[in-house]
Amino acid sequence: MIIVHHLNNSRSQRVLWMLEELDKPYQIVRYQREPTMLAPESLKKVHPLGKSPVVEDNGNILVESGAILEYLQETYDPESRLKPIAAQDRLQYRFWLHYAEGSLMPLLMMKLVFSRLGKAPVPWLLRPVGNVLGQGVQKAYLNKQLLTHARFIENYLATSPWFAGQAFSAADIQMIFPVIALLARGGVNDLPHMQAWLKNAQMRPAWQSAITQGGPFELPAG
Repeated sequence: MIIVHHLNNSRSQRVLWMLEELDKPYQIVRYQREPTMLAPESLKKVHPLGKSPVVEDNGNILVESGAILEYLQETYDPESRLKPIAAQDRLQYRFWLHYAEGSLMPLLMMKLVFSRLGKAPVPWLLRPVGNVLGQGVQKAYLNKQLLTHARFIENYLATSPWFAGQAFSAADIQMIFPVIALLARGGVNDLPHMQAWLKNAQMRPAWQSAITQGGPFELPAG
């Protein structure tokens, strides 16, 4: 039995979705975020980094959502339902699997952090300075970067219904987290193709089953 160490409102929701798409049985071990929004210390008993997702399968401890999705596809998808066959589509598949966490999510995490420098748990005496600093970094750097990425994704989805061509794949599962975060905190309007992709993705029965299993999924705005 595959075991998924699942943290609420986290990247582990993607793993549940992948397993539902594969129709693969799994067991969930649940964790709740601390008031600081960090994962509880108990996750470090499973893996030293104390991050989610963590998957146990056949004696292996697997971390990093992209690596987990690739492992699950290679191990439990012999018909390659979630990985494209065409060479050009495979190039896109590989790109978006790595782009999600390598290029986009760091910016979105920075956006979240800098948007909260004027709020608790920052000491109240430092909040005015933190607010000015956070707003300055966002205006001078982050907002421009996120606009570039948003337009890049939007332009791609204007030519392709899914992130690896005409068929749904694990690349779409990997991109769900940063797309939701970008729409929530990116501050960019007029993204109809991204909105349409998200609607189509969330209409999939496997996504809805994953939400039922994993619990409500809503990322905080910046």
